Amino acid sequence: MTFELGNIRSANEEWKAQKILLYGPQGLGKTVFGSTFEAPILVRTEDGACAIDVPTFPMLVSLFTDMEAAINALHGEHPYKTMVVDSLDWLEPIIWAKQVQERPLTDKGIEVTNIEDYGFGKGYAMVDEWWRYLMGGFDSLRLTKGMNIVLIAHSEIKTHSPPESDPYDRYQIKLHKRAAGLWQEWADMVLFANYKTIVKKTSTGFNKDVKRGTGSGERVIYTEERPAYRAKNRWGLPSEIYIGQDKTWAGFHQALSLATDGRYQLGFSLEEKAPGKKTV
Repeated sequence: MTFELGNIRSANEEWKAQKILLYGPQGLGKTVFGSTFEAPILVRTEDGACAIDVPTFPMLVSLFTDMEAAINALHGEHPYKTMVVDSLDWLEPIIWAKQVQERPLTDKGIEVTNIEDYGFGKGYAMVDEWWRYLMGGFDSLRLTKGMNIVLIAHSEIKTHSPPESDPYDRYQIKLHKRAAGLWQEWADMVLFANYKTIVKKTSTGFNKDVKRGTGSGERVIYTEERPAYRAKNRWGLPSEIYIGQDKTWAGFHQALSLATDGRYQLGFSLEEKAPGKKTV
């Protein structure tokens, strides 16, 4: 394919497997979300998926070479269509350890024992190389094997200081800000999932009211950037997708299917795996 006018085509002509990053608080069902995509294989950096019936490599990823081995293995022949990495923030210390292993001394010849020993911010900039290396491996699986890549991460609340307003708190991916920025740019979808909270005002007497947050475990996926959280998507998804307590996360898959005009079907078939309907 060359850069000639006769070869110009629509950018969306060829569908590519998706790059999805979902983050949110612990215990929300993020790993289950990943397992609802077509033919998933779970790559674990943490041991928190014992209750989920999903194929997985038997060992946890504890070294950078383990992550490489998983990517290389999935370039072979297999039935899997989705790689789920659980979780990205537990992978980060492994990336830091890789950097220390590759460069055990500072520019001044001082021994390095952790990522901050290189000097202010230097170590976190160095590991960009290893993050991009993994991105290349994930993209290769997408392009050569047609695999969706679903990355799971935890959330944290950090103070954001925009230049045009006063600082405020917001949910962010639980990664160093450089790494979070890289993965947010790489992903087609950055989705923030959280429990639906209702704030109620209660009178405590003496003309004093107290506001309390309540909820019943219902969940919502947020797909567009707001002051309270980071998010994005390329498909015009609704800004909020109600999930409730549905373990199949069907609301998201239905919204994605509708957003892509029915031409593409990520995840499972809604008719086959609708809540309460048995599959053969």
